[in-house]
Amino acid sequence: MANLRCTSTSIGTLYNHFPTREAFWDAIFPERLAALERITESALAAPDPWDGFVGYIEGLFPLQAEDHGLNDALAQRFRAAGEVEQACHRGFRRAEQIIERARNSGQLRPDFEPEDLVTLIWAMSQVIRESMATAPDTWRRCLAFFLDGLRAGAAHPIAVPPLTPGQLSEVMRAR
Repeated sequence: MANLRCTSTSIGTLYNHFPTREAFWDAIFPERLAALERITESALAAPDPWDGFVGYIEGLFPLQAEDHGLNDALAQRFRAAGEVEQACHRGFRRAEQIIERARNSGQLRPDFEPEDLVTLIWAMSQVIRESMATAPDTWRRCLAFFLDGLRAGAAHPIAVPPLTPGQLSEVMRAR
């Protein structure tokens, strides 16, 4: 990838190298998504499914906190296309496996669905964005509360169901 400097004229240079936003994302995100893939592989290889789930979650959000663009991509603040979109679909399918493994072990509350992970990513993304300048580790405290609430032993019935896959798609299209 070309070494692009940020100057007042860099937008023209950017468009000369990347004619579309999708081309730009396809150029910069594969490396970042590879780091997420390593976290996913480690989570699936963990002997204890809960530790794998927590490792995945605790690996995902530091990536988001370190990289504002990745934070926006994972929170789906822009429409992904090309390689980024394909990588997101693959990543979501792998996350489903991590969730299923932790649920089947009896350690993750049984009603936590993959769609709930998406809403957790949205929530944590906002915490990361809002606190990064003042208290950049605030998201870690918030995540600790979330993880404690996801333990099967802490679960109690929730009256509101998770988003259905169709609802999730509709929300994502509207964004």
